[in-house]
This record gives sequence, C-alpha cells and structure tokens, in this order.
Amino acid sequence: MVGIKSPDLTPTDEIMDFLLSAPTPEEVIAVRPSPAAQERLRYLLDGNRNETLNDAERAELETYLQVEHFVRRLKIRARERLAEGE
Repeated sequence: MVGIKSPDLTPTDEIMDFLLSAPTPEEVIAVRPSPAAQERLRYLLDGNRNETLNDAERAELETYLQVEHFVRRLKIRARERLAEGE
C-alpha cells in the first residue's frame, strides 16, 4: 500500500499499518497495493489460472481477495464521507 516500507508485510499487515496511520478519506481513496504485493498477486493469479497453486498459495490468494474487497468497501465509505461534507 502507499507508504508501506517493508516488502515482507502481508496484504493484511499493509492495510492494518495504513489504517493505524489514521489516513484521511482522500488518502484512503488513493491507497494502492505496494509493488511487492502487486507482483505477488500477479504470481498467484497466474498460478490460479494455470491450476498450479498449492494449498498454501490458494489460501494466500483468498486472503488477497478478501483484503481487496475490504479496501474497495473502505474506499466507497471514504467517498461517501467526502460527499457528505460537500
């Protein structure tokens, strides 16, 4: 995610650290996966398409997808909060 420093963090760790930084609604809307997270997700998605993932990788992919869903919902809420202030 934006501003995350360690490439060893899981997607969940990245989001928790980001939320602990008390981001503004604008920062929530702008948040993106770290380059390391993007690369790992591409690997997992490719493996899923090719049916080459092991059980641990499938579980990791599911975690990525759950975190992505949470962040999408968070961004919707941030946009709503900004719209209320107009």
